[in-house]
Amino acid sequence: MSNVEDFLSIEEEQEIVLAIRQAERNTSGEIRVHIEKSSQISHYNRALEVFRMLKMFNTKQQNAVLIYVAVEDHKFVIYGDKGIDAVVPKDFWDSTKDIMQKQFKKGNFKQGIIEGVLKTGEELKVHFPWNQDDSNELSNEVSKG
Repeated sequence: MSNVEDFLSIEEEQEIVLAIRQAERNTSGEIRVHIEKSSQISHYNRALEVFRMLKMFNTKQQNAVLIYVAVEDHKFVIYGDKGIDAVVPKDFWDSTKDIMQKQFKKGNFKQGIIEGVLKTGEELKVHFPWNQDDSNELSNEVSKG
């Protein structure tokens, strides 16, 4: 699979967007998914660049999470801003990555991303519950590079 456009169908992307909306329903936290072909730098550093590019540092409570996928490289990174990173259990990011990786190994990319999004949303809800002053600070659309 060499084309970012072939990684997920339009319908699968919409299912991911719905999962993001569901995950964000009870939290002030924000979740984005970014998919691109590959990275010339470390995947962690590229995820950080994308996080900045998408202005994810601008959330009021610094509780945004990016799921970054490099399709051809078969790599992904989950990056949480410092507000969420400071409060999640130490094994949270690894356990979320493990859940996603199990699905990815079976070729279930959409399902892996959805499970990662929903698990992230549950944790965000615990530490950053929704209140009436909250607004959706970031787009829920899947971005591509």
